[in-house]
Amino acid sequence: MNDSSGRVANPADLKWWQSGIIYQIYPRSFQDSNGDGIGDLKGITARLPYIASLGVDAVWLSPIFVSPMRDFGYDVADYCDVDPIFGTLEEFDALVAEAHRLGLKVMLDYVPNHCSSAHPWFEEALTGKDSPKRDWFVWHDGRIGPDGTRYLPNNWRSFFGGPAWTLDEASGQYFLHQFLSSQPDLNWRNPEVRAAMFDALRFWMRRGVDGFRVDVIWLLAEDEEFRDEPVRALDPGSLLAVFPEHASLEHIYTQDQPDTRTYVREMRQVIDEFDDRMMVGEIYLPLEQLLAYSGTPDEPMVHLPFNFHLISMTWDAAHVRAFVDDYDARSVQAGAWPNFVLGNHDQRRFKSRVGEAQYRVAQTLVLTLRGTPTVYYGDEIGMHDVVIPPHRLVDPAGLQQPGSPEAGRDPERTPMQWKAGPNAGFSPEGVEPWLPVADDADQINVAAQEADPDSDLNYFRALTRLRRAHPALVAGSYRSLDTGQPDVFAYVREHEGETVTVLLNFSAEDRPLTDLTATRTLLSSLGGAPDPAAPLGPNEARVVLG
Repeated sequence: MNDSSGRVANPADLKWWQSGIIYQIYPRSFQDSNGDGIGDLKGITARLPYIASLGVDAVWLSPIFVSPMRDFGYDVADYCDVDPIFGTLEEFDALVAEAHRLGLKVMLDYVPNHCSSAHPWFEEALTGKDSPKRDWFVWHDGRIGPDGTRYLPNNWRSFFGGPAWTLDEASGQYFLHQFLSSQPDLNWRNPEVRAAMFDALRFWMRRGVDGFRVDVIWLLAEDEEFRDEPVRALDPGSLLAVFPEHASLEHIYTQDQPDTRTYVREMRQVIDEFDDRMMVGEIYLPLEQLLAYSGTPDEPMVHLPFNFHLISMTWDAAHVRAFVDDYDARSVQAGAWPNFVLGNHDQRRFKSRVGEAQYRVAQTLVLTLRGTPTVYYGDEIGMHDVVIPPHRLVDPAGLQQPGSPEAGRDPERTPMQWKAGPNAGFSPEGVEPWLPVADDADQINVAAQEADPDSDLNYFRALTRLRRAHPALVAGSYRSLDTGQPDVFAYVREHEGETVTVLLNFSAEDRPLTDLTATRTLLSSLGGAPDPAAPLGPNEARVVLG
């Protein structure tokens, strides 16, 4: 499909997950239809016309499965049903039907590494060592000291703080959990586990689900010898540095194990049993390891290994250009389709991270680079992190690590801001939403921005229209340019004679342009259509033809 330059023969040859834009919804926070303060499926279905109006192509829902909600759905108690908080299977079917009618694909969050301690599988495993489900989880007798004292099996740590092992008092064995103790790790070495988890994928694909975002896919296997992991110095620039205990170890025995890649290949075979389906893998690894999860033509793995690197990057033109150049070249070499994301339910809102002045520069970047963009609900209107009062904090990642306030993910999960007034239109008046609404929601909301042609929302729509109108922005090759300005990142997208150039000013000052042969400006973040060769304005993003 790609030649050595990353070109594609024809945009029509691309799959929907290559040419499209993915829009992530955190269901608890999108639209509350029944007045309980929590978003639900009916609420999402009612808002699908709005989502379609954004010019996106797929909707990804964070977990909606039956769950005690100790980690808000990432602790699954039934992989083949909808939690009553969100609705019913029939309401899910209605959502899928309406999305498909509007031309939208539907993706679900799939959580294969662990389940809930309330799952019947684990409850049965707790009945004793001879339970048929015992080997569905990862157990260890622990280490015995010279005096007979029982110790933890090893030094492995949970992402959310504390040991990755909890003692089952009844049997005297420890079970593994890389997250909460109420999220026991499944034993993927057991073929019965793999069969059950693959059947869950088939269940949803038969209901019309088009794809999956696979949670922590790089953690599926662990060292069979349960060796201690080496201690390392904390890298403050790491995306996972917000989990300092966990980040204090070099995870050579719990992450990216050879068996994990085997299981991912098997998972891909299940996906390929159905036409035109896909999966995105959540993977926090360096580029070389990340891209390996694309697999090979003979042994494919995930369609899109999630590229999170822009999220943790120093936000300046030189760093961003160097990364994009490297990533694009490696993607071409690996035969992998690139993808970009600026935020999600686990990471700070990118407007808060890069600043209001650079917000449109970042938005332009992610929607014009070669590859598939994923956008997070509310980012299209410029939602920012919300300060959560201590008594309203609910995220276990933060509550379990009070010494690391950045670990809490509540600020980026607050309710969608639909209009001015009570609860910003998310919940009815008089209802307390599960998380507080931003205090500036009366100014930053969909209704207000719909009415303003110069709003962030309409700028987002202008960018998605531009992608649809210009095949070079979807199927074209990528090449960065030297502009003579170190704080300007410029790049060219070319396809079958069409050339589109993107100019991003990372500075707060005018920056002159030289040797630019563009014929007209297609879009400017400052509004209007300036001469394509005119100096870039402060913090301007400009897309030009030629």
